[in-house]
Amino acid sequence: MQVSLNGALRSAADGNGSVDVDAATIRELITKLVDRFPKLSAEVDKGVAVAIDGVVYRDDWTVRIPDDAEVFLMPRIAGG
Repeated sequence: MQVSLNGALRSAADGNGSVDVDAATIRELITKLVDRFPKLSAEVDKGVAVAIDGVVYRDDWTVRIPDDAEVFLMPRIAGG
């Protein structure tokens, strides 16, 4: 699947705006991205959100990702 990265995540992924990743769940996606781009680890520790087909997931990393899904990884935005 193609995963789009923005903000500091793009910089941490060697400037890549999108990358191909084979992952079944959000947890697997994050793990594979951090393995491939170790600088992403610090950004993940700060907090990230994953949008799958327009639905944003912040804490449930068990969500399955459909093969044809549109996936975005973005820094978590603080607010209240």
